[in-house]
Amino acid sequence: MPKGYIIAHIAVTDPEVYKGYIDQNTDVLGALGGRFIVRGGTSQTVEGSLEGRHVVLEFPSYAEALAAYHDPAYQKIADIRRASSEGTIVVVEGT
Repeated sequence: MPKGYIIAHIAVTDPEVYKGYIDQNTDVLGALGGRFIVRGGTSQTVEGSLEGRHVVLEFPSYAEALAAYHDPAYQKIADIRRASSEGTIVVVEGT
């Protein structure tokens, strides 16, 4: 079964508030089967334009990645992210 991924490209607008999101999302997404593959770090956009922070989470399947994103426990803390950043998040099936 192909794995699933949540991929986020984020521009943090309020680092202090965003820190609260980071502090909580590791436990919540981990409990939902997610494993951080990429979480911030140095990057260089070599074509096009993206936000400055990149995150990739791996899940056992696409369905589990999608369910984790929509999970009420995650959505509760996602409000912190929405209040302190702008960005794009996609759920993708792997190979």
